[in-house]
Amino acid sequence: MKNKQLLGALSMDLKRVALGYFRGSNLMAERFFEEALKRKNEIDTKELKPYLIKYLNKVENVKKENNDRAAEDALLYSTLFQNAASVS
Repeated sequence: MKNKQLLGALSMDLKRVALGYFRGSNLMAERFFEEALKRKNEIDTKELKPYLIKYLNKVENVKKENNDRAAEDALLYSTLFQNAASVS
């Protein structure tokens, strides 16, 4: 149950990261990216499916990408985690 809530919170943080980059508000995007990393570290990976673990590990790469690519990837991961939170 706790993972479900954390995945939902991670999803919302990543959605805000994507919106920040799309709008050109890098400060906002970076702030929510920090929050997303905190949520990511709180998730118990023992209870997750392997594909979710794979995507969780890729979240940190968003910071290294250019803003357009970071926005797209953050939105993609947001959707994946949102779906996982609603199914789990």
